[in-house]
Amino acid sequence: MDIKTFQELKQTIKQTNKSIVQIAFELEENSSNLNKNELKKIAKKTLKAMKEAIYTGLSAKSETNGKMGGFDCNKQVEFYKNHPSVFGRLFEKIICYALATSEENARMGRIVACPTAGACGIVPSILISCFEEFDIDKEKQINSLLVAGLIGKIIAYKVKPAGATAGCQAECGTASAMAAGAMAYLFDYDIDIIINAAALAIKNILGLTCDPVRGFVEVPCIKRNPFLAIHAAVALELASAKIESVIPADEVIDAMEQTGALMSADLKENSKAGLAKTKTAIIMDKSCFTKKYYSELND
Repeated sequence: MDIKTFQELKQTIKQTNKSIVQIAFELEENSSNLNKNELKKIAKKTLKAMKEAIYTGLSAKSETNGKMGGFDCNKQVEFYKNHPSVFGRLFEKIICYALATSEENARMGRIVACPTAGACGIVPSILISCFEEFDIDKEKQINSLLVAGLIGKIIAYKVKPAGATAGCQAECGTASAMAAGAMAYLFDYDIDIIINAAALAIKNILGLTCDPVRGFVEVPCIKRNPFLAIHAAVALELASAKIESVIPADEVIDAMEQTGALMSADLKENSKAGLAKTKTAIIMDKSCFTKKYYSELND
């Protein structure tokens, strides 16, 4: 059995009366030659690594390797201590966990690429926040990771999750779709809403460029993670109200593939355009954070 489109996924579930989790496990068993128990062990280790990256990042107060960040998570955590978010505790956790993971990646710490290192904070921040805030049982935690993986796998059949392939829409966009679909599963929504949440998440990030300043996965990458994690939550909120993407999920992926192909190569991970070639970015690149940088930046 092989499923390469969301339409095939939906049809298989309805024809076989199997759940998306059963389908996800069967596909992984077929492609990996591992049995269900072995896959569950790997999923547990993956979730543990996600949690460790979050909590390491939350407590870290050191600069990133590219010297352009490392302190935003700490600022956000400290701010929330005295100014709780009007959107609630879950909102706070998603933002802080996404920042923590993405900053930890920029320090060359241990993270889970899901689907890439540059988008590593999106899926974990959604999953771990929901696990904690809604007391999700262990079995469902594992299952949600399989659902996220299946969504990413279907997208990757057409668009490889790499900034060099199709810009950041292929990295953070895919991660946001994975998170939205997994979150829908956690709250017991059916396959239609799971797929629609993923479609809405992708559709509204089409065209996002990959333009890292100085070539590091830091600016704007770190801050994109919390934005796109919240983006995933919004996609679920809309989908759960049965607000549908007018364009079907598979056609949205087609559009992402086409958009990536039309995008200039200078906007696909090589730092030759976009934010990477703004006035400030050029000064930063030339000075490499010497004292000259600060004086030029303030001129």
